Amino acid sequence: MLKVSALIPAFNEAENIALVVDGMMALRDSAGRPLIHEIIVADNGSTDATASVATAAGAKVIAVAEKGYGSACASACHIATGDIFLFADGDHTAELTQAKLLLDAIAQGADLAIGVRKHAAHGSLTLPQRMGNGLACFLVRLIWSIPVSDLGPFRAIRRIAYERIGMRDRAYGWTIEMQIRAAQLKLRTTDVAVSWLPRHAGHSKISGTPTGVIGAAWGILSMIARLWWRELRSPFNQSPTRPRSPVLTLTSVVTSVDGLPASQALLPSTTLRWPHSNRE
Repeated sequence: MLKVSALIPAFNEAENIALVVDGMMALRDSAGRPLIHEIIVADNGSTDATASVATAAGAKVIAVAEKGYGSACASACHIATGDIFLFADGDHTAELTQAKLLLDAIAQGADLAIGVRKHAAHGSLTLPQRMGNGLACFLVRLIWSIPVSDLGPFRAIRRIAYERIGMRDRAYGWTIEMQIRAAQLKLRTTDVAVSWLPRHAGHSKISGTPTGVIGAAWGILSMIARLWWRELRSPFNQSPTRPRSPVLTLTSVVTSVDGLPASQALLPSTTLRWPHSNRE
């Protein structure tokens, strides 16, 4: 039986984290056995009692000094021992009983199972969240022809698939990087319809503040740009046998600008860095 590590990034979620840990602990398979092998809470610099509450609830808590959603997730993955990584945020917005649906998808052959928030309760997703999510998914479909419909953080992935992806982002681009890279590597990705709940307490670190909204938008859109640029520069992208989306095909055509390929004419030839954006 494959072991499942539940990984929970958290920042100032003292009022919610016990509910998430308890929900994970309550998960059982058809024989009544616990579904979760270990629960790891990655405390990303909380100034409240998130760490102590999570520890009291039975989770293993690690302190992650480097700010960023991706940093918290990556740190939890680094120490996880399971064969499957199950991600859920510490705000208790995911309907945790539906984790079984994600794990079932993995058991049926998927490498990555995305919880698509098709049944979002009123007030669970703000207008900026819906618009930003929709725009990012549209761009991914346009550029790569990948059928992405949501960037929901409630997801499960096989350890071996996670290791193949080689996640780099340490901020808000974490979820979309995982989905795009999985498609580029031809990993099997399955969408699973899930419910989404309003926060039990507190406010969102993303949609709850202007800086959060701007930071998330920048992180996601810049990740799309980086992956697009990296693919354009890849020698594999020039292969005549590789199927590509219309956008990638168009931007790879040789232009008349100094005789340079479009990938060089449209974008500056600078060394790209992977910024570690701070999280509010």
